[in-house]
Amino acid sequence: MEYETIAILMFSTMLLMMLTGQRVFGAIGFVAVVAALSLWGTGGQQMGISAVMKLMKWNAMLTLPMFVFMGYVMSETRLAEDLYRMFHVWMGPVPGGLAIGTVLLMVLISAMNGLSVAGMAIGCTIALPELARRRYDKLMISGVIQAGSSLGILIPPSVVLVLYAMIARQPVGQLWLAGIGPGLMMAAIFVAYIWIRCRLNPSLGPALSAEESAAIPRAEKIRLLRAGLLPVGIFAVMMVPFVNGWASLTEASVIGVVVTVLAAVAKGRFTREVFEVSTRSTLAITCMFMLIIMAALSFGAVFDGLGAGRAIERLFVEDMGLGPWTILIMMQLSFLIMGMFLDDTAMLVIVAPIYVSLAGALGFDLIWYGILYTITCQIAYLTPPFGYNLFLMRAMAPKDYSLADIYRSVLPFVGLMVLSLVILMIFPDIALWLPNAIYTK
Repeated sequence: MEYETIAILMFSTMLLMMLTGQRVFGAIGFVAVVAALSLWGTGGQQMGISAVMKLMKWNAMLTLPMFVFMGYVMSETRLAEDLYRMFHVWMGPVPGGLAIGTVLLMVLISAMNGLSVAGMAIGCTIALPELARRRYDKLMISGVIQAGSSLGILIPPSVVLVLYAMIARQPVGQLWLAGIGPGLMMAAIFVAYIWIRCRLNPSLGPALSAEESAAIPRAEKIRLLRAGLLPVGIFAVMMVPFVNGWASLTEASVIGVVVTVLAAVAKGRFTREVFEVSTRSTLAITCMFMLIIMAALSFGAVFDGLGAGRAIERLFVEDMGLGPWTILIMMQLSFLIMGMFLDDTAMLVIVAPIYVSLAGALGFDLIWYGILYTITCQIAYLTPPFGYNLFLMRAMAPKDYSLADIYRSVLPFVGLMVLSLVILMIFPDIALWLPNAIYTK
């Protein structure tokens, strides 16, 4: 059997297993093990062992449980709730101010957790009731929460970028720094859109009246400002040593956890229950990602051995005569199509053995390409019919939010994300300037 046929058979088998509801790591790992043993006999078992050892030696993986634990402590101790109250008081008088505050809240939560599900949970439990009480448009509420929470996989410490770093063999620190510029750019585009829409149509996001704003004492505003800025301070204490080279990425993540726990203790909110819930949730997420990474590394090793990546490159470049940018655009379009049916992890693992090596062979920077991939994942999170955030929103939102409403609400934000993707493709330095500047220093 030719190697190209084997590669197609591996892909089709893996997709079929995923369609039957198998776990991502189970489907990927099973296909990788069976293919390795079938092609190379008992020697093929070394591929899986090598993947495990490579993962165990990768120090950056230690940051994953640290940042996830920090995010859960932040959520369970309601530190994020203080932050939203601050935005409510200070941004309320602006047209669409609470929706803008929700996006800013998501940016800061993303800087603490790295998972979109954390933003969704906080948005639906804290922001949604307040936005509804202030008579915000239902579609605006749904769209803002879903789009804002998707920033969690782009703004560091992004867990998705950790997975990409392992598969693409790129430094996690550089990828995280590369995500800051595009993440803030996308958040700014969201804020501008909300402000313009609500200024043109005030019924979409009514501003806090002058009477209500004046009724809040100045002392209360200052108190909320101090409480709300606590998460910002935690992020600064964590990142400043890393950016200045005083601490490694792993050490910075430990600093972040220690400072977060101390802040929760100081406020009297760090209970046994908080510790237990945060620890269990962190363990579950960390184990899931480690299993996925091991399966993906094994799958990629088989593909490298088959030479499938080089065969695809030869097909596009030599046989079809396509230019690098045409191939890149085709790759991104395929991501968008797959995102309608698969989650971000499955997409990366399925195509990483081909796309990452192909992007590198075409001369594209793999740090920049990782950010492009992550933005495409954000779009996939919001793309019907099977967008991850769409179903999370349906599960967490009140019953009067129909699935049709949720689908309609994300369409403007999907368009804004595509715009952000195009801007980043035209101006790569938006992503590359910061990591180049920090690591050159």
